[in-house]
This record gives sequence, C-alpha cells and structure tokens, in this order.
Amino acid sequence: MYAQWTKEGDWDLLPSERAWSDRQSLLEERGYILRQRYRTGWRPSWLGHNRDPFSCEDSIISRHDHVIDATRRKDNLLVSIKVVKDASNEVKIARLVSSPQVVRNPANHCVSVLDILPDPVFPDKALMVMPYLRPFNDPPFNAIGEAVEFVKQTLEGLHFMHSIRVAHRDCAAANIMMDGRPLYPQGHHPVEINRTPDFLHEAPHLSRLDHPVKYYFIDFGISSVFGERDPPYVLGTKGRDKDPPELSDHTPYNPFMLDIYILGHVYQEEFIDKYSGLEFLEPLVTAMMHIQPERRPTAEDAILMLHNIISSVDTTLLRWRLRSRSESAPERVVYDTVAVAREGMYHLRRLVR
Repeated sequence: MYAQWTKEGDWDLLPSERAWSDRQSLLEERGYILRQRYRTGWRPSWLGHNRDPFSCEDSIISRHDHVIDATRRKDNLLVSIKVVKDASNEVKIARLVSSPQVVRNPANHCVSVLDILPDPVFPDKALMVMPYLRPFNDPPFNAIGEAVEFVKQTLEGLHFMHSIRVAHRDCAAANIMMDGRPLYPQGHHPVEINRTPDFLHEAPHLSRLDHPVKYYFIDFGISSVFGERDPPYVLGTKGRDKDPPELSDHTPYNPFMLDIYILGHVYQEEFIDKYSGLEFLEPLVTAMMHIQPERRPTAEDAILMLHNIISSVDTTLLRWRLRSRSESAPERVVYDTVAVAREGMYHLRRLVR
C-alpha cells in the first residue's frame, strides 16, 4: 500500500523542496548538510521494508518554503538557512547586529548570522545561515520566574537594538525565538520539534527555571536603521501586529516607540491574558501600550520599571508555577500539589549538596 502510494507521488518533493535539493551540493561544499530527504539520489527509507512513511524521518516536509534546517559539518551545530534578497536591508541589518564589535555583547539578543552564501537557484537571492532556534513558548512556561526572565531578556535585547539605532518594527511573538539546547540536552527534531532527532520518540525536556535559555529576536525584513542625526520616523503598516494605533502609510511615526508597543502586546497576550499571578506586570504593560507613542517608556526606562517591580516581589514567588486562567478547580488542586512536591525536591537537593 505505502509502496504504491509512494510510486504515485504521495511523498515526492514539493516544488519548494526541489529548490533546496538543487542547493544541496553547494551547501555541502560549504560545510552544511541537509537532511536525507534533500540529498542527491534520495530514496524513501520505507521502500522495501513495509514501514509506515509517517514513522520515518525522511518523510517529514519542511514547514517553510524559504527556510530549512541543516547541520554544520565541522561541529554538528544545527542551523537554519533562509533565502533572502541579496544586498537587501535585511542582510545589511543582520550583518550589523552580527558584527564582531557587538555579537559578543551579552545584551545582544538578535539572532547572529554565521554565513551568507550565493543562491545557486536564484541569482538575485542569498542564503543566510543562522543558529537554529525554536519558538520561545514551546515548551510552555511553567513558573512565574520564567515569565519574568523572558520579559527581562527581551527588554534588554530591545534596548540593545535601539542603542545601535535599529528599530525592529515587527518584534511580535512569532519573531521571538529561543536557543532551546539547555532544555533538550539530547536534542530534538528540527521540524517536529517535540520528537527526538530520529523522530522515533517524544523528546524529553528540562525546566527552564533550572536550565535557563536565551531569547532572540529574528527576521529583520522590515526593520530600519538610522544614523545618529537621522530623524527616527517611518511610514508603513506592514508587520504581524496590526493593533498599534500609530501605524500609517501617510503620517510618519517613531518606530522605536512602535517596538515598545508591540513587545508590550506580546507580554499582554502571551502572559497576562493566559496566566494568573502576573498582575504585578500590568503597570509595565499598560505603560508600554499607551495609545500615545510619546508617553510610552523607552526600552531603557521600561527596564528600570521592571527592576523596580521585581524588587518589590517576594523572590519565593518567582519559583511558583504559572496558573493557566482556563484551568478548572480540580486541575488547580492537582497542579498545585505537584508544584509543592517539585519545590520540596528542589530544596532537598540544595540541602544535600
């Protein structure tokens, strides 16, 4: 049955996948290895073995036409490769935030560019190689302190970007990722991210409270960079978040204040609306989402606000679990019991060390 379906083309490479297969030789020459599915002469692994293709790693299709995962040969680092316009503003800004003088700054939370290669398929394009990252909210946040750390890092990263005169303009949830390696010491599949690298099992993960991760901003496709004397005003309504009131194709607005609103909106939708116990962050979010852009705090001022808020919070609260606003009373009892047991084990381990 599977052999017949395969023969009929059910698992053939899609047109976008064939483009990556055509790039495979150049990428391998430059030290980047694509998954088996995209290598020259690929033959489905299930043929001749009567295996279910859906259980085979090489049946997995990349989710995005313009981005693919690969492994860097020299150190087995998992990377993402993105097709971009050659000499575009995105490439210019990506190079800026990856330059030697800024890439080592711990406050830099912009994804770094490891390599930029010519695209053998489309001459007007380039292949931008970056470290592989996974969505910032997968696995879900479990503790109040984890949410606070996310807010701290993203504000720190936004302040850094603004300090080098870069406005992201699209720092919505989909453009914030994390280096998940501390949570997945055994790795995970780059497409089916909750499976092991071989796709055979569910990927186990650790707690970010005990194994901290770093968060990154990605995708500078509509970002702007300004000179020291340039007036910081732009036009345009592109971007994932359509709620900022100042967005306009006709009236110039300040993109740095736009970033503040968008990031505040991330905090609102991803944390305050989803979890109880984070009400202490509401004054910060309210200020960041003020309808008048000029009355919003700068990124630096927002960091100071956060520090003042945290200083007034009992530190033991930060290890307490995040409670979903949708959970039932019986669920709350069970989850609270598990959280208490987890904390008991944490303190016991600290005592016996």
